[in-house]
Parts: sequence; C-alpha cells; structure tokens
Amino acid sequence: MKVPWGFMIRVKVHRVEDAVPKTKLSAQGDKTMKKIWLVLMGVMAFGLTLLGAEKDFAAEKYPTKPINVIIAFQPGDTDINLRPFIEKMPEYLGQPMTFMYKPGAGGALGAGIVVSSKPDGYNILGSTQSAMVILPLTQKNVTYTLESFAPICCLCESYSMLLVKSNARWKKLPELVAEAQKEPGKISFTSPGTLAIQHLLVEAFSKEARIKLNHIPAQGSGPAVTALLGGHVDMAVGSLTTAMPHIQAGTIRPIGIFARKRIKALPDSPTVSEQGYPVATTLIYGLVGPKDTPKEVINAISSAAKKVTEKDKSFLLERYAKLGVELLFQGPEEYGAALRSQHVYFEKIVKDVTK
Repeated sequence: MKVPWGFMIRVKVHRVEDAVPKTKLSAQGDKTMKKIWLVLMGVMAFGLTLLGAEKDFAAEKYPTKPINVIIAFQPGDTDINLRPFIEKMPEYLGQPMTFMYKPGAGGALGAGIVVSSKPDGYNILGSTQSAMVILPLTQKNVTYTLESFAPICCLCESYSMLLVKSNARWKKLPELVAEAQKEPGKISFTSPGTLAIQHLLVEAFSKEARIKLNHIPAQGSGPAVTALLGGHVDMAVGSLTTAMPHIQAGTIRPIGIFARKRIKALPDSPTVSEQGYPVATTLIYGLVGPKDTPKEVINAISSAAKKVTEKDKSFLLERYAKLGVELLFQGPEEYGAALRSQHVYFEKIVKDVTK
C-alpha cells in the first residue's frame, strides 16, 4: 500500500541475540513490534484523513458558478434553436447558463475564444457543425481543428433549403435547372456567407445538376432572406428557422430542402434529392467545450440536457414545433461521431468547390 504524501518509516534492526538473554529479548521484541504497529496505524490513519480531504476537495461538484454559452454568430438562428434547452438545463445543473454573443470571422472568433479557454466547463460553444467542421476546412487563418473541441451533446437538428419568392416563375426545382442550363450564370442566389454550409450545399447541388449560378453572399441567414424578399436575388439558401415565419406568411416558399426525406414541418415540400439531385445533410445544433475538458464536466452538462428531454419533453416539442426544428439528443460519443462524419462529408465538397 502506498502511504500518502510520501511518508516513510525506516526501521533499523540490530542483532542483539548474544547481548540479551532470550527471555528479555522476547519481551523487548514484543514491545518493539507493538510500538512499530502503533506508529504504522497512526501513519495510516493520518494518510487516510489526508486522502479523504483531497477526495472531498476533488469532489466539489461542478458547476459552482454560471456557465457561459458562447454563440459565434449573430442572434436569430443558433441561439433560437438552443434556447429551449438553455432555459431548462439550469434546473438540473444548479447554476444559470447565459448566452454570450461573439460573432465575427464567420464564427471563428467565438469558436476560437472557447478553444483558448480553460477547459473547466464554464465557457462552452453553442453551434452547428459550421464553426467546428466547416471553418477549419475553408479558412486558412483558422488555427483550430475539429480535434480542438470536446463534444458534449447534440440538442436538435434543422435543415437548409432553397427558397424563392411565392410569385417566382419556377414551381419545381427541375424547371429552375432547365433555365440555368440554357443561360449559365444568369440566375442569382444568396447564402449566409461564402463557403458557409448553405453555400457549399448549393455548390454541391449545382455540380449534380451541371449548372452555374451567380452567388451573391450575405452576412447571415436573416440578411439572405431579406435580400430575397427585397427582390435583390432570384433565390436564397437559408435555414428553416429563419425562413419559417416567411413561409407561414406566404411570402416565400421552399423549392427544395436539403434533407434525406421530407420533414415534419413542411411535409408537402419536396427534398432536393427526390427531385433528382442527391445532396442532403442536416444542421446539427449542440454544445462543445475545449479539448481536455474533464469527463465529469462533460457528463454533468450532457446529463442535464438528457434530463430535459426526459422530464420536459412536451415543453421542447412544443417550442421546436413552432420553429420547425426536430429534437435530437446525442451524448458525447454519438455527437462526436456525428461531427466526424460531417467532416468527411464536407471535406469532399470543399475540395470540389475550391479546386
């Protein structure tokens, strides 16, 4: 057994058989052994006390102060989709969770802040796969990679879609493709930004359809939809969360959704894939911390999110139904695997677009 704090007992044994009678030697030996035993017991008790104190200190339960959830984008999409969880999770963590907006450099600013933070669980990133997967693949000045993050949990998923004004001349996607094939570069579209997820999806679609579209980047999903509504572009690609109020108002309509199957929120709207162009992925919204975040911290946050899905499920489903978003809880291992899969998927698209 290892004695705590490096305590050592050195026992020096002398040969005294010839100097002391055996009866006295036996009596003295018993007394010596008792003393040694008592000393050992005292040291062990003291060591166990120290170990207990260290254990109590280490077991100080996370969290002990508010948790910052850093949003690397402008308000209006990521924060809206994470908010139902962020409102409820403090009930199970015992500490508040607060959004901190750090937009800039396409999301790299906020993500970089988290990467460079102390891995103690008090500064975590709330994002789609964009900040962790897309930016390292597309921006040379981004110094982090997917491996710089510790996946905590995925909370929900949404979709990207091709949008046109309600009075647009194209009723179906093949009609737009046919026109674009006749007049390459004439049809314009806007996206949340150059080489953003939505832009990459349109480029992948254009390759499948063998067409060329004129890309006019915007500064986010909201501005992209605004540009479409204002008649500045022929088409926009945006997130369901941003587009849904305008779809419900009847001012814009989806002409193709980048999903593997029709979505619950818009069951009458066809996917891009079913119209002949196999391009599909979801936007997965989750929480990550910096690399080397302790497993205990990751499990505490993930467990709180899971409790929300179990005890407040009706609350989540009601909120997400209004947004057109779908509940998707994944623990750290499953979420990490999903992010790695997204990296493989988009790495190929980025190579095709940038070559």
